Amino acid sequence: MSALDGAGPLPLPTGRQHLAALARPLAALAADVDRIDEWGRHLAGVLQGGGRLLAAGNGGSAAQVQHLTSELVGRYRDDRPAFSALALHAETSAVTAIANDYGAAAIFARQVEAHGRPGDVLVAMSTSGSSRNVLAAVDAASRRGMTTWGLTGRGPNPLVACCDESVCVDAPATATVQEVHQIVVHLLCAAVDVTVGVAPPVARPAQRMVVR
Repeated sequence: MSALDGAGPLPLPTGRQHLAALARPLAALAADVDRIDEWGRHLAGVLQGGGRLLAAGNGGSAAQVQHLTSELVGRYRDDRPAFSALALHAETSAVTAIANDYGAAAIFARQVEAHGRPGDVLVAMSTSGSSRNVLAAVDAASRRGMTTWGLTGRGPNPLVACCDESVCVDAPATATVQEVHQIVVHLLCAAVDVTVGVAPPVARPAQRMVVR
């Protein structure tokens, strides 16, 4: 039985269809750019003041929050001081110990309780907005007086309800949501760099060769 009969899997989109599906939520992201710039300004102040960013996500979102933290500990584009940022899934011994002793829903929350301080920032990423361990991390962060930001798919959802602020991507495919989240990560890093005064490289005019 084929997909046309209604019982088989839907065919994967072609490259052009994939890009077309990305175009609408990407255009809609323009409405959140000012919010993301404000996040960057706030985060820069926290990091420069000795605070830290904690970030939590599962699967592809875990890879994206680790991308975010690596850009802050290392650098996004231009050189600047290193900032404190932790991707909570990356502490594998802690994650497995917590899961074994307290259950999988506690793997991020327990680490928030250990590392989070009042005024720190938690970035919580979940395409569905309903990941139990991410929601538990937000709850723990809120109780510790941290700022919580959500990156998620279609809202409203539980993550939006419990975060201080969120950016929602209205798209049916998880892949599309993740691709827009990656752009948000880069916009946030760029906003941090601008706020801390990292100057872009000065463009030098091309040297003309003079033939004598």
